[in-house]
Amino acid sequence: MNEKYGKHLKIPRTMSTQHPDNVHTPFFTENIELTGEDEVKEAYYVYSHLGCTEQMWDCEGKEVDNYVVKKLLSRYENYFREHHLGRDFFLTLRVPNPDIERTEAKILLETLGSIPRSYDVAHLFYGDDHAPIFEVILPMTTSFASIDNIYQYYCDFVVGQQYKRLGGRDLTIAEWIGPFHPDKIRVIPLFEDKEGMLAADKILRRYFQDKDLDYQRVFLARSDPAVNYGQIGAVLLNKIALWRLHLLSEETGVPVFPIIGAGSAPFRGNLRPDTVKRVTDEYAGAYTFTIQSAFKYDAHLEDAVAAIRYLEEREISQAREINDVYAIQLIERYAAGYQKQIQTLAPLINRVASHIPGRRKRKLHVGLFGYSRNMGGVSLPRAITMTAALYSIGIPPEILGLQVLTDRDRDFIMEHYRYIVDDLTDACRYLNPESSFLPDEIKKILPDWIDIDPNPEHMVLSSQIEKAIDACQIESLQDMIIRAGAVRKFLG
Repeated sequence: MNEKYGKHLKIPRTMSTQHPDNVHTPFFTENIELTGEDEVKEAYYVYSHLGCTEQMWDCEGKEVDNYVVKKLLSRYENYFREHHLGRDFFLTLRVPNPDIERTEAKILLETLGSIPRSYDVAHLFYGDDHAPIFEVILPMTTSFASIDNIYQYYCDFVVGQQYKRLGGRDLTIAEWIGPFHPDKIRVIPLFEDKEGMLAADKILRRYFQDKDLDYQRVFLARSDPAVNYGQIGAVLLNKIALWRLHLLSEETGVPVFPIIGAGSAPFRGNLRPDTVKRVTDEYAGAYTFTIQSAFKYDAHLEDAVAAIRYLEEREISQAREINDVYAIQLIERYAAGYQKQIQTLAPLINRVASHIPGRRKRKLHVGLFGYSRNMGGVSLPRAITMTAALYSIGIPPEILGLQVLTDRDRDFIMEHYRYIVDDLTDACRYLNPESSFLPDEIKKILPDWIDIDPNPEHMVLSSQIEKAIDACQIESLQDMIIRAGAVRKFLG
């Protein structure tokens, strides 16, 4: 591989993330909400116990811990002597997007500036030139410039500063405090909205033009597209992006390795230890899958470990061709019907959302809900919270929007969304058919898709939650929400 990026021998197939979709807290903390120090322990845990080869480190919405590499290598010295950080296991930073997250924009510069310091720590520890951090993830990518700005800033102003001279003298910064490594970083664009996902191949084609890249990773969101365009819209957008990225790789000769950001809830990807074979087949062409908190902490340890091992060792299949013209037309019509129902439910969602417990001691990054225009002026909570709220009242969000689909749409979906019936069946275990909140048009259409078989325990809890909301009895609401989440084995 290209020496400019260091000698990196493998690309991770599982990426542990800090998404707070879990009901149960991990054994290594006494805190209900994980702190920054807990997340250092978590990184070690996912490498050493779960077998994930990559940990995403979120630098948004919290105090930035630029010493995570130093903490890992010093606290778990014996483990990391045998398991090389930057060669065997990887730490990948998710940075703020300065085009959108203006209040956190300068955290980006601080984070990029910390990468050479982490290199120095690892170089002292291992005595080699493997960079412990050499990739960053840019959320909400919408343009070539947004990726390239980060790449160029690192080259010109982080590494490039070492060649500047101090006070007009002969002494360079590198001679003063030492050289800066790695010479370059890789930027992984995270596409989260429809426009970005449909333009992913064009954006990357432009990004490739002036760079000598031996490969490129690309992150495709699964949760935010579902919240904005519905379950079917999110799946089809991912399928279109995967196919177009495959064509881009063939055209340019640059291998492209897509990452799918799947959570445990069917609405957010349905990736659980018992569904890994189904989900990897569904998203053919995806190389890496995210392992979010519910996967890690709401499943049995041995099941999680076995599933991660499967994900790491599986054969990677090629993306499947899709008629993107018809798919985009279908997404537009379906999303309009879905959004109309979400707008009607929004006041209820927001009432319940205030009682969804937090699981990380930080705010999440700014997302698409910052743009109320995407939901017709309706303000909504983040994806995990919104999903948890709807499940808690017995309305799985997967079922919204189905009423607008034609017979031709349904045939197309059945062909390209292979496991839609399985996903709807999984989701509707947490349906409450007796809920007064359930839209009438959905009650009529659902039996055409699946045989409904609700979980009795969850149905009782969702009925109790509905009564508590109607009666404004909020004292026990959070406890019931947590109990319902424990039945599902995910919060949202």
